[in-house]
Amino acid sequence: MSKVLVIAEHDGETLNLSTSRTVACALALGPEAVDVAVFAEAENKPAEAAARLNGVTRVLLVEHAANRNPVAAVLAPQVSALAKDYTHVLAPATTFGKDVLPRAAALLGVPQVSDIMRVLGRNVFERPIYAGNALETIETPPGIVVATVRTASFKAVAETGSAPVEKISLDFDCPTHTRFLRVEGSSGGGRPDLQSARVVVSGGRGLASKENFDLIYALADRLGAAVSASRAAVDAGFVPNDLQVGQTGKIIAPELYLAFGISGAIQHLAGIKDAGTIVAVNKDPDAPIFEVADIGLVGDLFEVLPALADALPKDKS
Repeated sequence: MSKVLVIAEHDGETLNLSTSRTVACALALGPEAVDVAVFAEAENKPAEAAARLNGVTRVLLVEHAANRNPVAAVLAPQVSALAKDYTHVLAPATTFGKDVLPRAAALLGVPQVSDIMRVLGRNVFERPIYAGNALETIETPPGIVVATVRTASFKAVAETGSAPVEKISLDFDCPTHTRFLRVEGSSGGGRPDLQSARVVVSGGRGLASKENFDLIYALADRLGAAVSASRAAVDAGFVPNDLQVGQTGKIIAPELYLAFGISGAIQHLAGIKDAGTIVAVNKDPDAPIFEVADIGLVGDLFEVLPALADALPKDKS
């Protein structure tokens, strides 16, 4: 039987939704047990939140002073130390998971599988290639399976569980060659996390300038939505690259994706293919994004955006 360890992603206060979706992938293995590891300096809210996830057998709260502001170099040896008691180690294919798990896999001496979209067997999985235009089935060699999960392909589990939280200490060599300095983010503004947001408002090169991107922010704030951008907008300097969605950016699966001035290059579509409803506004009737949009409007975004923002209540309800 499989025994799965899920590495939780959190900010010290909130458990990222990607963890719940990773648990959903773990449950698809039909495991004997699913444990969630929360790395922290001390007992915290994310551990309590992880305990409420349906299907979780127990939560392992790994306490260490170095976990106050964890970095991959510090987390990886802890993950590898825990992993020896499991058949699978899973983490979300977010910036966090993509940073930590390859290091852990290297320490364990096993390959890492990226972007699991579907579980076909204990060590057989489906993952995307060629910007999501093709799927491949892979089989891992015998031993521990270390993999990141494409969370856009799994629905979050319910939060009605009551798993026990066990505090543990690990004997590991804490690296000293890497240290935490500070966190710098540009998406801010109190908006939802891009990779777990229900609604995302996105802008492309059609916004024409950094100043015009304020129209995107204004609509997002009215909707209580996250903000994203195409690579063209990022390359033009309109927004920072942590907002980029697509093959070389973030993969998202919001319930509603609003795209303004985005042509719909194949690389961008790879990042939004799992969105529930796609609404596109572009003045070019032949823009490729209209081929995937559920609702398309051929029009001037500089007229549509202010009109939408003005029509919405300011309380984000």
